[in-house]
Amino acid sequence: MPSKKPMLEASVLSFDDTSVAFASKSNFQLRKTFLIYSCMDKNWLVKLGTFFIKLFIFLHFPIKKLIKTTLFEQFCGGENIEECNSTIKPLYDNKIRAILDYSVGLVETEKNYEKITNELLKTIDNAETNDGISFSVFKVSSIAPPEILEKVQSEIELTKDEKAAYERVRERMNIICKRAFEKKVSVLVDAEESWIQDTIDTLVYGMMAKYNKEITTVYNTFQMYRKDMLQNLKDATENAHEEGYLLGVKLVRGAYMEKERQKAHEENYCEPIFDSKEDTDWHFDAAITYIVEHVDTISVCIGTHNEVSCKHLVSLMEKHNIVRANKHFHFAQLLGMSDNISYSLAKAGYNVSKYVPYGPVEDVLPFLFNHANENTSVEDQAHREFALIKRELLRRQNG
Repeated sequence: MPSKKPMLEASVLSFDDTSVAFASKSNFQLRKTFLIYSCMDKNWLVKLGTFFIKLFIFLHFPIKKLIKTTLFEQFCGGENIEECNSTIKPLYDNKIRAILDYSVGLVETEKNYEKITNELLKTIDNAETNDGISFSVFKVSSIAPPEILEKVQSEIELTKDEKAAYERVRERMNIICKRAFEKKVSVLVDAEESWIQDTIDTLVYGMMAKYNKEITTVYNTFQMYRKDMLQNLKDATENAHEEGYLLGVKLVRGAYMEKERQKAHEENYCEPIFDSKEDTDWHFDAAITYIVEHVDTISVCIGTHNEVSCKHLVSLMEKHNIVRANKHFHFAQLLGMSDNISYSLAKAGYNVSKYVPYGPVEDVLPFLFNHANENTSVEDQAHREFALIKRELLRRQNG
């Protein structure tokens, strides 16, 4: 790995002002959020709560209202697009836009793939007329059988039915991206597990070649915890330049660490992800540097809750005299998290979005459970949120 260079420091930016971070929350809302994060700050309580919620749902206890007014309200926009408007407006009032994310876990059937495709088209149509929405987003595996994606990547010959199913995947991808292009809405394609990611990349770059000629409509996601990803980013940039299209990049650290390591162990191959968080952090920030140096070809949305990485991009934009509202640069965080980053960046004039998951409560529960568990472990996220909210409550109490 190249020698590490010191991070640039943003001359004018702070994520420490809780009065900015929580300006949109009333005292009641802030206390409610404080209660949620005080529970999520305790790993044992998260595990116990998850167990009992699953048990109560299995026993058909009427707890939907309790979930909807607590975890769901904190991290989700609503059960449908219309309900999300009450979340989108206050965000937009604070110069933050929404990324609508239909976060349901449906059974893998052709009928459900079509259902999700139609829902994605609705989010794109909604984004065309609602300035409070910045991107649409989806996973390829939500509209495609994962086993077929894996077979294609492994170069295993498909059956006649599987070939027809894969062709339907291509058609759905094209329908979604074409609608986004026609409506002038950008769409983010999420990254997934390494054993299907090459197939996803091929599909996405095919869409970029069709729809990213003049504006950046389609974005691919790069997970920087993978050892090969910085080179993949460079190769994708060179290919886009040679083929004459713009490269849309969503930059994240990575979301499938346990699954990646488990599969590598079970199938006895070298783990594709870095051993340490330090290496991931370095490559994430190195990717930011590379992107800024190739802004003529790349548009980027960095999805991170890491303050250092956000400040690194801010500093590079200052160094290269890139205006804060430049359409090629976006910051994104999850709804209900890292408001100190989102609201501070937005107030300073940068393009900022919040991921706004939505869907029926019962269908979004897997997302909420994963979210709660991740918050207790990833970089002590829940503890940081808890400490920030506590500080703001004390500030308000002391006038």
